[in-house]
This record gives sequence, structure tokens and C-alpha cells, in this order.
Amino acid sequence: MTILTVKVEKPAEINFILGQAHFIKTVEDIHEAIVSTAPHLKFGIAFCESSGPALIRRSGNDEGLVDLATRNALSVGAGHSFFVFLDQGFPINILNAIKLVPEVCRIYCATANPAEVVVAETAQGRAILGVVDGVSPQGVEKDEDVLARLRFLRTIGYKLG
Repeated sequence: MTILTVKVEKPAEINFILGQAHFIKTVEDIHEAIVSTAPHLKFGIAFCESSGPALIRRSGNDEGLVDLATRNALSVGAGHSFFVFLDQGFPINILNAIKLVPEVCRIYCATANPAEVVVAETAQGRAILGVVDGVSPQGVEKDEDVLARLRFLRTIGYKLG
């Protein structure tokens, strides 16, 4: 077995969700979950089928994001993994809807941070072991950091007052 890391390719401002599911209809079901939950989002989905023709299945409403998801799915190459790249919103807008898709088994991360996927490769194929999401903590927040966090959440509309 070989362990490697695969850097997620994406523009800095673009968010993505990386998860695992188990059935060919995953692409359609995630697409429907996103559109019915947050129809304003621009998104692209790619799903690594792991049996039969073992194709990258893809969908979305933004061709650039579909291509981005497809390139990352090809790079990671882990069976039944999926990427959702989104713009004009945040993972929090759709994460619970995606988790409720019956064939979704797990979510590895939902972030706009630079990320690396830790992958195990065997003779049979690849598996995701985990994700390096962003950087390690650089310290503990001080009072002014708390105030900045609270202001930020209100500025982007996630908290009132």
C-alpha cells in the first residue's frame, strides 16, 4: 500500500464538499438536493463510480465548476468519492441536504481552505483516509479576535444583532 496526498485544485474563493456515497444515482440525487435547497447556488458535482464502467459521473449548473469537480475527482480517484464545488453560497447552505441523500455515507470536509486529500493506494484502487483542511492553529484567540469573529458572522448574515 502507498499513502499519498493529493492537493485539491481550486480558486481561493471557491468552496467545496468532499464526501463518499455508494450508488450511481448519487449525482442526480445530490444535484436535486442542492437545487431544491439553495437554487441560487452555482455548482458542479463529480462522483467516482467504483464498479461496472467505473466512470466519473458529473452534473451541475456551471460548466466551469463541473470541470473543476471532474478534474479533482480524477486526481483523487477514490471509489465512490464525490466532490461538489460551489459559488455564490457556502457549504452550510446545502450540507445538511447532502447528508440526507440516502446514498451519502460520509462527508470528509466542507471548506474554502487550501486542502489536501490523504489517499491510500492498493492494487485494487484508492481510498480516502482523511483530509488536511487549511493550516494548523497559530495560537489561541484573544478578546479582540472574539469581537472580530462575532462582527464577521453578523456581517455575512449568519448571526443577528
